[in-house]
Amino acid sequence: MLCSLSTKLGTNELDEIGTLEEQLGVTLLAFDWHALDPAPIGAEQVTRIHDLEEKLGVALVAVGR
Repeated sequence: MLCSLSTKLGTNELDEIGTLEEQLGVTLLAFDWHALDPAPIGAEQVTRIHDLEEKLGVALVAVGR
């Protein structure tokens, strides 16, 4: 299972979230869940992925196709 920031919310949903943020005085992040299987990778591949993560400042996840 993997989660990512939601990109499927419409204007109405975003307005509802914004209203709740104002009421609570906090920032809310919306996530979607994805059923994914991790890809079987070796130590060299992990190192290469980690190096690119460091370079780009992001988290990368290897998943099966």
